[in-house]
Amino acid sequence: MFTTRPELVGTFGMVSSTHWLASAAAMAMLEQGGNAFDAATAAGLVLQVAEPHLNGPGGDLPLLLAPASTGQVQVLCGQGVAPAQATLAHYQSLGLKLVPGTGLLATVVPGAFDAWMLMFRDFGSLTPQQVFAPALHYAETGVPVLPRIRATIEQVQELFRNEWHHSAVIYLPGNQVPPVNALLRNPLLAQTWQRLLREGAVFRDRSEQVEGIRKAFYQGFVAESIDRYCRTAEVMDSTGNRNRAVLTGEDLARWSASYEAPVTYTRGEVTVCKCGPWSQGPVHLQALALLQETDFAEQPPESDSFVHTVTEALKLAMADREAYYGDPDFTEVPLEALLSEAYNAERRQLLGPEASHELRPGTLPGFSRALPQYELVDPSQPDPFDAMGVGEPTVSKSGESRGDTCHVDVVDRWGNMVSAMPSGGWLQSSPILPDLGFALNSRAQMFWLEEGLPASLAPGKRPRTTLTPSLALRNGKPWLAFGTPGGDQQDQWQLIFLLRHLHHNLNLQEAIDCPSFHTESFPGSFFPRRMAPGKLVLEDRFPEQTVEALRERGHQVVVEDGWSEGRLCAVSQEDGLLKAGANPRGMQGYAVGR
Repeated sequence: MFTTRPELVGTFGMVSSTHWLASAAAMAMLEQGGNAFDAATAAGLVLQVAEPHLNGPGGDLPLLLAPASTGQVQVLCGQGVAPAQATLAHYQSLGLKLVPGTGLLATVVPGAFDAWMLMFRDFGSLTPQQVFAPALHYAETGVPVLPRIRATIEQVQELFRNEWHHSAVIYLPGNQVPPVNALLRNPLLAQTWQRLLREGAVFRDRSEQVEGIRKAFYQGFVAESIDRYCRTAEVMDSTGNRNRAVLTGEDLARWSASYEAPVTYTRGEVTVCKCGPWSQGPVHLQALALLQETDFAEQPPESDSFVHTVTEALKLAMADREAYYGDPDFTEVPLEALLSEAYNAERRQLLGPEASHELRPGTLPGFSRALPQYELVDPSQPDPFDAMGVGEPTVSKSGESRGDTCHVDVVDRWGNMVSAMPSGGWLQSSPILPDLGFALNSRAQMFWLEEGLPASLAPGKRPRTTLTPSLALRNGKPWLAFGTPGGDQQDQWQLIFLLRHLHHNLNLQEAIDCPSFHTESFPGSFFPRRMAPGKLVLEDRFPEQTVEALRERGHQVVVEDGWSEGRLCAVSQEDGLLKAGANPRGMQGYAVGR
């Protein structure tokens, strides 16, 4: 765990991200006199080049930020909405029961780029040319091909050759899967960024330059190119058919990233801030509320009692996610009631000594409790895998790669903090746009194609995303920014990390490194929306007695590789001390401070 004191000469801040090149880019911005918002933006742009199997400019981005000038935490929503033509009737007319996991029907308005630019405009201090410089360099000269990038490309190489020909141009140089550590270039993406910078450079004022870039993306040449492609291309997707998009340039022009207040829950002196119920973020808060009276001093971090108690609380919170969460602009979400002590005191009675295999949402007066039609699978069987890029676990048990997410946290010398979770626009989720060099997202698969559910598809509606950064206050002051990739596991791994940090006196790195776990005993958010009743996945570093005790409690335990659960990042500040930790799982996360 890196630590530094900001009063020391030469101290700039702390960065933790899921890729070392992004951490280096962020630190370079701090060393040039930039702040945490400049640094996070530069890191986010580099991630789009360095981890194209995990995110891209056409993806999604929720983030939490805490400017030192106010100390007030804000949510910046870069989760795009469903296109105007994305109606239930249209998808049902195609014979679909679920939104495909890949391809153009799975696309909502790209939100990541606007969220980065809006934060940079409002809170950054450097020029656009400075924050784009590292990413442009890597796009033009290449980034090392990580084993997981290669594995992803290898899985979809025939799809690229036979169907997604523009993707093959970028990701199959010489018509071959690039070897590990080869330099992978994306000159098309570099050209797009260079043109965006030229569009902004006609203005003298920094804010106007950023606005020019945003306008060129959402109302100018980028939107026009996306519109042209989506109107004409028919793309093979996970249905096995070729389908055309419903996204248009008008959808991009009507949308922009936006600020809102976080949802919060206070546990002692710590207040955890999350995105609203258009994300799964409140699950974290509900689980904290359910565990409010748990004495973790009596439950060591690797004990069966700790794993069981946390797992059962998460199951109850996830059940409420399915019953009540959705875009609050379209559906009334009873968050106040879900986080109330009265409700959680009642729900707490369900936390018994045995594992539940049922989906048990709570009942709230005045609110219906409709649940979707999901598929039950045998938790003892291997997870079915589709090479088309659906789902979000980083790597399946058999080593097969899927789409996933990135994360970056920054705290600077002035105390500004950012926690950002970019995702979507994976190279395996949608074809490369031929004029732009990036793919569109597949976040629409979060919607249900059933009437009357909080997360039912509707034009202009945000999908109930799994993306969920975290920022916590201690005694009312910004203290800890953290997060992890992992789809439905994100708030599970983050909760486990926070509890161990708070209650077991583990420092950031120790809490990240400690053996982790997750449950799949609720409907998954990704196509094909499966639930594995009672399934509990543990890293093999847990003591054997813990594993056996959990089986005796009724959990359907699956033991996987000892370093496979999560890719957490974290930074903190308190009493003039800055700290950071990064996840060793995957061997690409990095924490750095200077």
